[in-house]
Amino acid sequence: MNDAADKMKHKGEELGGKAKETAGKATDNEELEAEGRADQTSANLKQAGDDVKDAVTN
Repeated sequence: MNDAADKMKHKGEELGGKAKETAGKATDNEELEAEGRADQTSANLKQAGDDVKDAVTN
């Protein structure tokens, strides 16, 4: 994958996590809410890695 595609994928994962978290809150489903937060954390770490890679290559 190229850098732009990776960044879009990671942003999509973050947004998906936010949606899961919101759905979990709305339905009082703590497990879904926690899964959404975990997805967001994972995506944010990937985005941080993208930023480091950008800093090193530029």
